[in-house]
Amino acid sequence: MAKTVFKATAEGQDGLTMLCKARDFEIVIDEPPELGGNDKGMNPVEALLTALAACKAIVIKAFASKHRIKLNSVRVEVEGVLDPDGFLGLNKDAKIGYSEVTTHYYIDADNTEEEIDKYVKFVEKNCPVKDSIVNAPTMNYVIK
Repeated sequence: MAKTVFKATAEGQDGLTMLCKARDFEIVIDEPPELGGNDKGMNPVEALLTALAACKAIVIKAFASKHRIKLNSVRVEVEGVLDPDGFLGLNKDAKIGYSEVTTHYYIDADNTEEEIDKYVKFVEKNCPVKDSIVNAPTMNYVIK
């Protein structure tokens, strides 16, 4: 299969509110008032966690039958630890992004605990969003 290029844009609205688009879809990303935003949507680091949770849940559903997982339901919760003093420039020693991310899987399946554990290991290894975070891609920029 050929490589695919995905594209997204973020365009400033009022304050820190951003109208974000990918393909024919839109979401609003913002910051809470205590960080100077209008609270019109989740903030970027929450959106990252949401993308990670959704990706893991999609991998679970997409590959369940191939791995003989008799899936009834799935919910994935992801939480991240972030010190805002890092990106606010208040503590030069604080990490700017997340220092820890934990995933909580709620999988209802007619399988043994061992089978589910083995499947979660597959999910952890094959989630594209996780891979993009753990094995950082080359980052470039262009000013136009």
